[in-house]
Amino acid sequence: MRDLAGILSSYTSDFHGVVPFDPAHDKLISMDFTEANQLLTGEIINDIVLFSNYIDAALADAGARYGIGGYGEHRTVYSRSRVFDAKEGDEPRRLHLGLDIWGNAGTPVYAPLDAIIHSYAFNDHYGDYGATIILEHSLNGHQFFSLYGHLSTANLNVHEGQRINKGELFAHFGEPAENGHWPPHLHFQIIENIGNTKGDYPGVCRFSERSLYLANCPDPDLVANLVRFVVST
Repeated sequence: MRDLAGILSSYTSDFHGVVPFDPAHDKLISMDFTEANQLLTGEIINDIVLFSNYIDAALADAGARYGIGGYGEHRTVYSRSRVFDAKEGDEPRRLHLGLDIWGNAGTPVYAPLDAIIHSYAFNDHYGDYGATIILEHSLNGHQFFSLYGHLSTANLNVHEGQRINKGELFAHFGEPAENGHWPPHLHFQIIENIGNTKGDYPGVCRFSERSLYLANCPDPDLVANLVRFVVST
């Protein structure tokens, strides 16, 4: 039996875009949130206004509609929130499991393939997902899930089991007050085994657990199909 990544790879060109993007006119840049990015200082990370201005300026300077990246990235940015802190001497969570798409609040989010609403929640903690929706899919008889974090709370007027068609607009990027206090963006993640969780699933793991989590959360760009359009700045 093929693994989920292999199945998704064979359908990459068939998925609907997760966000509006026209490669003929829109520009997409890579954004780095590791310690290698010396421009992203602690002062910026810990001030939502400065952090949002940093994102906006990076996009404006490049003439880009979106910034993108982060899958498998070991990030220092998570030090801004206790959500990711170590407990009782444990290792903190710093390894990102999703794909981040940075853009304007209100940006539409579309279902990449047919789905039902698995669950949803308002994870209202500083640094958390904020408004979150999880879709359940079946492809070639293989069940999996897609998670959409940092949404608008207005999108939570849904119900479990609700059908969402491929290409259907079902969410929007949220403002910082409703998206976990982040600059507007979408956290997009693919999950094979979601267990018993509802409206939530780790989007960041401990570095020591990366093999386990990355195996359960294959590269979201197999579905988003966007990274190939990144241009150098």
